[in-house]
Amino acid sequence: MRNENTPIAVEGYPFIAIAGVLTIILAAVSWHVPVVWAGTAFFLVVTLFIAFFFRNPERITPGDENAVIAPADGVVIYLGPGREEHLGVETTKISIFMSVFNVHINRAPVSGTVLDTFYVKGKFLDVRDERATFENEQAGLVIETARGLRLAVVQVAGLIARRIVCYAGQGDRLTRGGRYGLIRFGSRLDIYLPTATEVKVALGEKTVAGETVLGILP
Repeated sequence: MRNENTPIAVEGYPFIAIAGVLTIILAAVSWHVPVVWAGTAFFLVVTLFIAFFFRNPERITPGDENAVIAPADGVVIYLGPGREEHLGVETTKISIFMSVFNVHINRAPVSGTVLDTFYVKGKFLDVRDERATFENEQAGLVIETARGLRLAVVQVAGLIARRIVCYAGQGDRLTRGGRYGLIRFGSRLDIYLPTATEVKVALGEKTVAGETVLGILP
């Protein structure tokens, strides 16, 4: 998968380059036109923020193979029953909201094989609105563990996030805690677990992708 050894996600390079070049150009002009310093300062801040947004830190994933790991940094905004049509059964659904200040690299919640992938075009509602699960643009994976348990993880685009990136494809083998995609500029991750999963997080709790245990599989 991509971004395994890059401190900044490669998807951010074009944005950083554009903002950086504009900063350099304005800085050169400002030597002759002092009023341009304001523009230089603005684009410098933008460049630094973009680099910050696409940061790609290393994470230490817990060793318990039955543990389901948070696929995203953020806050749990929904915890309860949910049904994902690609699984076809009732599940326990956990939704994580990512603000623009969170790390946006998404990580595999379990080790397993990608049985199916899906992409749905849709709206760009605020992802804190529960309607976003059903109406927003989204991309998902159905993953089967070595013990035959199936779960789904869905990247949901938001009001600002307009670009979902997923590296995983059908038949790929994912490693729990490994990077598998990202969503640009604020978004949401929905994860659908077997109902017998022992949930380990609470509504409003902060999560760290690749480290926080969401639950223990039956």
